[in-house]
Amino acid sequence: MKIYLVGGAVRDQLLGKPVHERDYVVVGASAEDMLARGFRQVGKDFPVFLHPKTGEEYALARTERKDGQGYTGFAVSADKTVTLEDDLLRRDLTINAIAQDDAGQLIDPYHGLDDIKQKSLRHVSPAFAEDPLRVLRVARFAARFAEDGFTVAPETLALMQAMSAQGELSTLAAERVWRETEKALTSSSPHVYWQVLIAANALTPWFAELTDTLNTSDMASQLERIKSEADTTIAWALTCQRLNHMQLTSLQQRLRVPNDYQDLTGAALKINYQPHHAIDADWAFQAICQADGWRRPEKLARLVTLWKALGLPAKEAQQLRLAFEQAQSVKAKDVIAIAAQNGEPLNGPEIGVAVREAQRTAMLNAWQP
Repeated sequence: MKIYLVGGAVRDQLLGKPVHERDYVVVGASAEDMLARGFRQVGKDFPVFLHPKTGEEYALARTERKDGQGYTGFAVSADKTVTLEDDLLRRDLTINAIAQDDAGQLIDPYHGLDDIKQKSLRHVSPAFAEDPLRVLRVARFAARFAEDGFTVAPETLALMQAMSAQGELSTLAAERVWRETEKALTSSSPHVYWQVLIAANALTPWFAELTDTLNTSDMASQLERIKSEADTTIAWALTCQRLNHMQLTSLQQRLRVPNDYQDLTGAALKINYQPHHAIDADWAFQAICQADGWRRPEKLARLVTLWKALGLPAKEAQQLRLAFEQAQSVKAKDVIAIAAQNGEPLNGPEIGVAVREAQRTAMLNAWQP
């Protein structure tokens, strides 16, 4: 039995990046061998085991043969005769098909080291075309490693285009599509994910609404403005910024987008801040009310970051924050007391109306022209 470190851990190590997870492949062993050594089996579809002490994943070397449609249509073989080279051959990209033995020696049968030097995302074998999820994975890796200068190899892009044309992407589950997309949104260059999918003709069927609305060069410059503040929800809102209500609803329902993402895109659409539009206290007050910002200030903070990406000057963004802080200091009990002193006691819904008006006045007074 031989054990090798494989995949992303080896790749990131070679790129000088932090290694967060380590995956191992085991050659010359059976499930019984692993269980006898105290490993716990967790893979239902694949022979994957957790180390009894570290909890790290160890998978038996395996081959996969296409026997159905989509990303789940594979017959798996994981007997003791499967070699390391066999296992690496089934992987998506050459940079992910490098192994390292316990002495630190690299095993690189498919020239991943060359592609790391050339900064090329290249498929390992024609079997790449058997798994449609790989179209999204390559786009995600392109976004993740764009800052390092990596691009998709022309022959790999051509294969992705062919896969898109064959309609295989429609066999994917919405959860898998969104998972890859969300990971891409966490990268330093999420716009590159969309650029690659556009180049691969892969926006349809999952992202069809973006075909005529997404401007990736605009998105790149918008993200650059808020580099230290952006999060995945803001990157998604920028992706969807030109969609109308019907398009946005259709897209997010199809992908089963989580509520926190939908919350921000919905508020952005409702308020409809126009790029590079100058704002005043009245506009800011109405926007806060529409965004439920009094109750959820963290949502307002994300909206302000989004507006900054769209061109809201930093000075006006700061002005809005300061005016909002002043308005937040308004207390209902004080409003009630002042009204009573003026001989105009407040009851029921009148209190809420009066508090909002006091908050509006506070914002107007705090706003610097």
